[in-house]
Amino acid sequence: MSRAGLALVRVHDDLWRVTRTDGEVLGYVERFEVVGGLRYRAKRYIARQGRFVAMGDFWGFESAVDCF
Repeated sequence: MSRAGLALVRVHDDLWRVTRTDGEVLGYVERFEVVGGLRYRAKRYIARQGRFVAMGDFWGFESAVDCF
C-alpha cells in the first residue's frame, strides 16, 4: 500500500511500517482493540534519539496515516 510519498508495509495483522518511498522509516501505525471498536495509534520514529513518539490514537486507519 502506498500514499503520496509514503509506503505502508504490513508487518503483521495489527502493525504497519510507514516509510518514505526511498525506504526511510518514519514510524508505525498500530491497531488495537478497545471497548467500542478498533483504534489506530500513530508512532513517529525519531532516528536521532532512537525512539518512538506516540502522535495520537484514531478511530480510522487513514486518519492515523495522515499524521505522517
